[in-house]
Amino acid sequence: MPGGAALAQSATPVTELPTVEAVGTTPLTATGLPRDHVPGNPRSLSAADLSRDGPPNLVDNLVRLSAGIAVNDTQGSPLAPDVSYRGFTASPLMGTPQGLAVYQNGTRINEAFGDTVNWDLIPSIAIRNVDLVGSSPLFGLNAVGGALNLRMKTGFDSPGGRVDISGGSFGRIGVAAEYGKQVGDFAAYLAIESLNEDGWRNVSPSRAKRLYGDIGFRGERSTLNLSIGAGSTAISGNGPTPLQILSTDRNAVFTYPDRTYNRMQMLQLRGTYELAANWSIEANAYVRTFRQRTLNADIGEFEGCDDDDFAGLLCFEDGPPVTARGGGTVSADILGGGVPGVVNRTGTNTTGAGGSAQIVSTEPIFGLPSRVVFGVSYDHADTDFYGNTELGVLSPTRTVGNLGVFVNSPDGGIADVRLNSTNNYWGVYGTGTIDLAPRVSAMIGGRFNNADIRLRDQLGTALNGDHTYSRFNPTAGLTWRALDTVTAYVSYAEANRAPTPAELSCADPLIPCTLGAFFLADPALKQVVSRTWETGVRGTLPSAWIGGRTTWNIGVFRTDLSDDILLVQSEIQGRGYFQNAGDTRRQGIEAGLAWRNARWALGLDYAFIDATFRTAQRLPSPNHPDAGADGAIPVERGDRIPGIPQHRVRLDAEWRATDRWRMGGTLIFNSDQYLRGDEANLLKPLAGYAVVNLRTAVTLMPGIELYGIVRNLFDQRYSNFGTLYGLDAASALNMNLTDARTVVPGMPRAFYGGLRFTF
Repeated sequence: MPGGAALAQSATPVTELPTVEAVGTTPLTATGLPRDHVPGNPRSLSAADLSRDGPPNLVDNLVRLSAGIAVNDTQGSPLAPDVSYRGFTASPLMGTPQGLAVYQNGTRINEAFGDTVNWDLIPSIAIRNVDLVGSSPLFGLNAVGGALNLRMKTGFDSPGGRVDISGGSFGRIGVAAEYGKQVGDFAAYLAIESLNEDGWRNVSPSRAKRLYGDIGFRGERSTLNLSIGAGSTAISGNGPTPLQILSTDRNAVFTYPDRTYNRMQMLQLRGTYELAANWSIEANAYVRTFRQRTLNADIGEFEGCDDDDFAGLLCFEDGPPVTARGGGTVSADILGGGVPGVVNRTGTNTTGAGGSAQIVSTEPIFGLPSRVVFGVSYDHADTDFYGNTELGVLSPTRTVGNLGVFVNSPDGGIADVRLNSTNNYWGVYGTGTIDLAPRVSAMIGGRFNNADIRLRDQLGTALNGDHTYSRFNPTAGLTWRALDTVTAYVSYAEANRAPTPAELSCADPLIPCTLGAFFLADPALKQVVSRTWETGVRGTLPSAWIGGRTTWNIGVFRTDLSDDILLVQSEIQGRGYFQNAGDTRRQGIEAGLAWRNARWALGLDYAFIDATFRTAQRLPSPNHPDAGADGAIPVERGDRIPGIPQHRVRLDAEWRATDRWRMGGTLIFNSDQYLRGDEANLLKPLAGYAVVNLRTAVTLMPGIELYGIVRNLFDQRYSNFGTLYGLDAASALNMNLTDARTVVPGMPRAFYGGLRFTF
């Protein structure tokens, strides 16, 4: 296993770690290809990897899985990060263009309305294995950059129990527990997680509760599992803060509150059946509900009307008078001389259902070993969405006191929204891998995707629309096992991403929507198409050479996107809209080297990711200090895409001092990146940074382990996300802000500890 994944271990000696030999190449995961037959560089995490540093944590360990993975603290909450792989993102933030597909037991868990991924609802302790693969059409819509496939635990593969109690800096208290039991052909598994913390920034508490359970049956030729998942979270993600404010108070927030409340329930039935010696069928079906409520406070761009005809009324800046819900104008006296603010609220209610099935054959073809898969999938979701804006007054601490008046001014770009969307996604796919020679395997496959999206305005007809997107995406690859321990590969894949209902509902520059909140227009967008080439070599060295097991990999990739979709800023503060932005490219190099023996584990992983625009254009960025009279900046071919550092390094070391005590550390380095809103690369980028984390664990007695963790050992002051703010809007606060750059501060030094009990 290459890179940082080779270092992962549990309390048992590293030499006893099992190696995952098969990789799931389709969302359904009962069967997979041997790793040396996969024409790519898949990465894997086991359950032991996820809890190596303490409490099980999927996102933190994804960062160590590959230098190609980075995390942006877009909202400033540990429960709601942006996770990017090769420059493509899976984010919980509505408005972030999504480029990764995420599956749980074969069910796609990108939310139907915006393809967002809510990491806070995934129970890390219940994950048995994670596969990360590059772009593949077999994973359906949104896999333009890659796919993350989660396999959950059952009572068959995870017997016994474990309780993990942890706590530490910023008021963090966490509990995770699991128990699995097999009785004959039946087994049951249950896991729960709870986390509460105050957050490393002011007024930024978060909490999460998660549950996962599974009941299963295994017969001689069949398996059947019924699983249930549930989650409830409350996240305070108060977003970026102007640099000038952070220079005096690193924990400061700009305006608050910014809260998100999520609830999810999912019921899933899945099974396999052996039809014959070399034929099997696998299927799943699910029902899933998702409920989200958001509340966001911000500065309001209102002022007393200058026009004598509207004297005494409240107006949009350089715009028409403000009208309230139900009709009628709003008096300027309502603000009492205070600074105007707004409270934006949204609600999303989604119910989804669907399933997939595939037939797998390992029947030889022309006498040659082979594996052939044919499958179908269908996903349906109904979403009811609402959004509104309430007028308020900013307090001296920059929170907003609401006034009970709801703004409904379509001419000013702010109006109530009620929208119903229906998604119908279906796909047909197939792939075949055949051993052309004892050391050479060829793979060919493809998938046809069809997406039907229906939008119905519940307050009028402006949002009504029917959209259909379809495409066949091919893939092919070749692997050559040059030696028993060396594999070379080359592959090509196409994939597509259909615009989401959220994007289709927010694509008009004349009527922008609140960023990540609600939507006011319905022009059509083109689907995004990716074309990916990948080649490389990976392998192991004999342990006799240097007294331990060495794994290594080096590869290059290029993904070209046509009609990429971006969220661009509007002239109205805090609002934006989606548009197709021509062609973009992500290309780079990934390399890893890891060595381990009974006492030591060392690993170095490096990624170079060159993410650029390939189409010259003018992109709206009205908050940019160099924006033209049209509020846009000139983006040239070759300009870097913001938010993606070019160079990433992961260095990990662990030493088992005794059979009971181990200690280790990780160095994470990310180079500089441009701020969102600076697509033309005209401003000074966010500085690169290096963070050192330490860990240690000691077995007090059989079944009881004490562990400790230090994050950001040297208290590095850094930021991994930044954007631009409207100085005109902020001028009402009389804070003398002259720098439009706003960032989310990275987490300062933190200490955590805990106890783990196994039985």
